[in-house]
Amino acid sequence: MKTPATSADEPLAKKYSGMLDEAISGFSRKGKPPAKAETASSKRLEPLLSSNYIAFKRENLPRHLSFYERLCNRAERILRLRLSQKQTGEIQQYISLCHLESSPAGAMSLAVIAAGIVTLLGLLFGFTVVKSMIVAAYALGMGLFTYAALIKAPEILANNFRLAASNQMVQCIFYVATFMRHTSNLELAIRFAADRLTPPLALDLKKILWDVETGRLDTIKESVDNYLETWRKWNLEFIEAFHLIEGSLYEPSEDRRLNMIDKSLDVMLQETYDKMLRYSHDLKNPVTMLYMLGIVLPVLGLVILPMAASFLTSDTPPMKIALNIALLYNIILPLVLFYMSRMVLSKRPTGYGQQDISEANPDVLQLRNILLRFGKKVITINPIWLTLGVMFFAVFIGIVPLLLGAILPRDVLLNERTFDQTLNFRFLEYKLTGTSLTGPYGLGATVLSFFIPVGIGIGIGLYHRIRSRNVLKLREDANALEEEFSSALFQLGNRIGDGLPLERAIGKVGEMMAGTRSGEFFQLVNQKVVRQGMSVEAAIFDPKKGVLLEFPSPLIESSMKVLVESAKKGPRVASSAMINVSQYIKDIHRVDERLKDLMSDIISDMKQQVGVLAPAIAGIVVGITSMIITIISRLSEQLSAITEFGGGGEAGIPSGLLNLFGNGVPTYFFQVIIGLYIIEVTIILTMLINGIENGSDKVSERYMLGTNLIRGTVIYGLVAFAITMLFNIIAASIIGGIAAPAV
Repeated sequence: MKTPATSADEPLAKKYSGMLDEAISGFSRKGKPPAKAETASSKRLEPLLSSNYIAFKRENLPRHLSFYERLCNRAERILRLRLSQKQTGEIQQYISLCHLESSPAGAMSLAVIAAGIVTLLGLLFGFTVVKSMIVAAYALGMGLFTYAALIKAPEILANNFRLAASNQMVQCIFYVATFMRHTSNLELAIRFAADRLTPPLALDLKKILWDVETGRLDTIKESVDNYLETWRKWNLEFIEAFHLIEGSLYEPSEDRRLNMIDKSLDVMLQETYDKMLRYSHDLKNPVTMLYMLGIVLPVLGLVILPMAASFLTSDTPPMKIALNIALLYNIILPLVLFYMSRMVLSKRPTGYGQQDISEANPDVLQLRNILLRFGKKVITINPIWLTLGVMFFAVFIGIVPLLLGAILPRDVLLNERTFDQTLNFRFLEYKLTGTSLTGPYGLGATVLSFFIPVGIGIGIGLYHRIRSRNVLKLREDANALEEEFSSALFQLGNRIGDGLPLERAIGKVGEMMAGTRSGEFFQLVNQKVVRQGMSVEAAIFDPKKGVLLEFPSPLIESSMKVLVESAKKGPRVASSAMINVSQYIKDIHRVDERLKDLMSDIISDMKQQVGVLAPAIAGIVVGITSMIITIISRLSEQLSAITEFGGGGEAGIPSGLLNLFGNGVPTYFFQVIIGLYIIEVTIILTMLINGIENGSDKVSERYMLGTNLIRGTVIYGLVAFAITMLFNIIAASIIGGIAAPAV
């Protein structure tokens, strides 16, 4: 028989009933936190876990994905399109993989609207500003390209997301398997992995938990299986590894359970190696084609362009031809090259990659900046200001010839004196084409133009180099520690297995490994335990004094977390856990080294081509181009002199030959076009190299970009300057010896 509630109990029952209703209503609003209650007790009952995924997604979803999501939603409100069921299913699969809150109709609407805007603006620019049918044709082509690119955008974004997530899958299985060995709870293991991984895979794992917490799916197994289906097309080994971990939950024997967990990591590592082996075999032809189409053929084609341009400039203004060449080399070719490189990376299988520890550790974010130390005070400066300063200064020097051409009177420009009487070199050398001035053709202007691409390349390179240098050094220190850490964990497991208490075992390992980073780690833990009276857990994980603050490594953090949790179950469990974690780390590093060996041949060739050969070839082409334009310009002047003094027909020179050459496109603009193209190609191919070698590793990508851009632009500038000066002197001395016939 139930006891009726007293009058004193009714207010309390109503109070907690209302709080429960409010908490439940918070879950039903798609993860939005419930309205604030007036009491402190109600605040503790807010559904933090259900809203955790939404907040985590809002903070960690990449900006370009959030921007694309907003554009799709706005485009759908403007233009509503109906798609077939097949199109909707394909696009929705990619959108869901990226965690985007948009629809397939919105993606299609954005493609149509953007393509229309690009085409319309291009046609207006072509017909009204430059008045060129070629530019109008480019506009139509760019409109079609924009449509095709945005139609493929969900797939490309999903592939990028997949590539970044695939790089973390080995680590994910490692974290889940490590936790499951000592605690057979799948939900806690997934939460353990989600807390130690960074986006995007951490976002996926939190979504698994969120689907169960909000009632969208009933059990954690159902939520995991539903998530794994999204990877069936790309990563079967990840699905198989997770199913082995799930199967361990139903094993009655402890030995069989542990064997299945160990098997999951073995399957993941072996399949990763096998797929990467096949990928490396299929990679040579696409990479060779990219190098030929991106560097060799376009750059060598520029040798012929000056001659073709000089023939065309008798009827077409040189600036219009320069604009068409710039559209081809600085917009169309880089876009095609970028698309092809993305297609190569989209086929890259799962790999073992590194993560940006500055994103996982906000305290390390300041290492991305320029650090100025004044005693104990440290001033941080964003490297973007250094980049902008270098670029502005260099570009300003480079455009001085254009500024002088716009400021000085026409008579002064046309009657400019030579600064070298023997070779007839001028600083600016503007010429009259019809009624307008074209130029600068002078050697001095050409030399100053080198500052534009070199300044831009060095500026961008400095930005990426500074942003990654300190973070990469810290990560390399952490990697060196991780390589030693497996041996340290093995010794720690043995010491605990011998019956030593955890505190003494840590001290013993620190003494045995003195002089190494691992020994330093355990010595610091031992000092905090002995001298400061802290527990082992506090000595390692304390947010203000913990040793992990000086050793920012997720792998070390997870290993120590397993140590602390397993030690609560006894020394035998802790000893077994440490020995197995040690073996896991050795297996992962062994496979990682084998993967690097697979890629070493192709990657080493590409690095030389991008960092040295391509800039050097481009510099030589600039020198040859400058020589050809100098020869054509001098021949044009001498043929014009023959015409002026009436010696055309009498000298036996056909009249058509006298009007064959125009002024040609100035070397100034050719050089800028080639220089900017080399910068774009260096960025695209460096991203490809890093993607092949390291997957989605932003720290390595920034460092490689900084190194290749600085080195490449310096090589390009020096080679181009030397070859240009040498070939211009040779050309001018030869042409100077040919005198026009006297009347």
